[in-house]
Amino acid sequence: MLSLLFIALAATPDAGVEDARPEGANNSIWRLADGGVIPLIESDVIVVVPETAEERATPSSPLVRDPSAAITVRDATHARAEAKDASELITTTPGSVLQDAGGAGQRKTVSLRGAAPNAVMVMLDGVPLTGPGAAMDLARIPTSALDRIEVLRGGGSRYGPGAMGGVINLVTRRPPNGTSLFADVTQGSFVTTQLSAGAATQLLGGDGLVLLHGLRSEGTFNYLYDDMPSITGNPLTTLRRENNDALQGGGLARFRKRFGDTQLDVLAEGMAESRGLAGPIQNPSPTSRQGSGRGTLSLRTSTRFESGGTLSTFAYGRLDDTTFAASYLGASYHQLESSVGGELVFTQRIGSSNELTALVTGGGEFLREPSGTNPAWGKLGAMLADELVLFDGALSIHGSARVDLAGKFVVISPRVGAMLFLPAGFSIRANAGQASRPPSFSELYVVQGTLLPNSELRPERALSGDVGVAWTHDKAEVSATGFMSLYEDLISYEYYPPNLARPFNFSAARVGGVEVDATARPFHWLEANAGYTWLDTQNLRDDPRYYLKALPFRPKHRFHARVSGGPEWLRARAEIAFQSSQFMNRTETLSIPDRAFVNVGVTALPLFAWVKEPRVTLSAELKNVLDVQTQDLDGYPLPPRAFFVTLGVQWDVQRAAPERGLRSTSEERQAQDKKQLALAPSPGQSAEKP
Repeated sequence: MLSLLFIALAATPDAGVEDARPEGANNSIWRLADGGVIPLIESDVIVVVPETAEERATPSSPLVRDPSAAITVRDATHARAEAKDASELITTTPGSVLQDAGGAGQRKTVSLRGAAPNAVMVMLDGVPLTGPGAAMDLARIPTSALDRIEVLRGGGSRYGPGAMGGVINLVTRRPPNGTSLFADVTQGSFVTTQLSAGAATQLLGGDGLVLLHGLRSEGTFNYLYDDMPSITGNPLTTLRRENNDALQGGGLARFRKRFGDTQLDVLAEGMAESRGLAGPIQNPSPTSRQGSGRGTLSLRTSTRFESGGTLSTFAYGRLDDTTFAASYLGASYHQLESSVGGELVFTQRIGSSNELTALVTGGGEFLREPSGTNPAWGKLGAMLADELVLFDGALSIHGSARVDLAGKFVVISPRVGAMLFLPAGFSIRANAGQASRPPSFSELYVVQGTLLPNSELRPERALSGDVGVAWTHDKAEVSATGFMSLYEDLISYEYYPPNLARPFNFSAARVGGVEVDATARPFHWLEANAGYTWLDTQNLRDDPRYYLKALPFRPKHRFHARVSGGPEWLRARAEIAFQSSQFMNRTETLSIPDRAFVNVGVTALPLFAWVKEPRVTLSAELKNVLDVQTQDLDGYPLPPRAFFVTLGVQWDVQRAAPERGLRSTSEERQAQDKKQLALAPSPGQSAEKP
């Protein structure tokens, strides 16, 4: 039995939708909705099950592939007026750090648990949005396209190269039972306008979704600058941020349909943008610009068998075209990056408590650039995983071993984890493993805005582990996780004069910390959430100038708190985000000061008492209330106080059920889901159990 070799893989029990909770799980964190079970809370939950059978059939979701990991689920549906892009939602999770080039539409990347942004894999419905090791620009993904965000922190070894620090899965909007038309418009500071419009409906017996979005921002603002920080009391100078504009436009289309026991899922997504590259304070670049275009097409199938097996396949292709004008690279620099890939996953239940998973993946990456070298490499990976569920689901143990070939590099990534449900709503999880990552195609060869490649990079490797404890109650949840990683040849970006950043290897490094998250809902009209991260890093073996010093761009303390309350027709909110100072280089001679941002907002339903459809919302958001003047990355000033107003309209047209008692298409689909799940009982549960 492979579970004895790997110490088993404990995937989330896949019981029928009538009761998908593991035995011993606290009832307060679950509720039934549209034939599926979804979490009631947004905070860090130890166990989260996918929303419907369609999501359970997506093996690349962190909720399915690595359920014992530290996974946070953030609801995007109620935050579209507050967050302009995906990064603003992700950075409310513990363990995350935002790296922001400043302003709407400017480059934003996220680090998880001290790993570089290049070590965080970002996916859209399970489809990678970049090549392994390339940092995803989250400013390109508007919240209007999303239903929720799944953030797996630490040890994403089951996803292969590019996920050492974790995985972010962006889940697109789901159509309701019928047709939904929606549109949002935001207007605010720095001459910023954001638009989105779309429709979701049952189409040709399946689900269809179309969304168009756009953003324009002049991005010009004044900021204060200390040109002589070594002199105490030196008066600050007022400067103006120029060439910080952004223009974006894009869309996505999705179609899902079930054919008997097989589900088909097709997704097309793309966008085009033009943005100024203003540069850091010390070395502004008033004329540098970037133009980009990106497109992704993917096809996924999932077939369930009466024997308890599931076969999932997906294939994708991606193009990323970038042009730099009047930059440090010369008058003009153009590059075209392309990627193709595919994955095959087969899962088979063995008995009542064991499940075996086999995965094979492959693809290639290609680059065309002015020098004519046009590098390319292939990728190939394989993984075996086994799960074992004991004591009616109270204890689950899981393990996996993965090997990947990327270009000339070969890496091996084993992992083991366990989850234990205790009485009174307590639960414990633990994970340990090794993640290896060769330098990515992008880090070796691809210019990414102000980020330069380094062809001399060596593969990095990390031994990681974490232990987490959680308590859940009807009105509160608390979780705490301790983690530690030991890196060899850690790849991290560092300031590279005059205004660039470049990846380097750190011979050895240690990253450890603690994450705490808590949510309370004392009344139905009041909710509060707070999260804290303590992160400690050290360079353990390197040049004496760097020995035992902190790694750059890793703040030691981060704290985020939010409170919202009020009746349904008028909800007010306030939040604070604190981040301690962080170093910008290995010698600890350059640093970014600590900062605290306060944001407040209110959302109203002006037609609440008179009109049910369409649903009209009006939101106002005041960001950086205290007008904190600070910077990020290598001296990129962040915007001062800003005000935004958002008007949203959504019209849901529910489709009436056919005559003579026949069910609607959506109800038929839910009934098929229940039938399929009943044919494949969960480990530790019999087929007869409801």
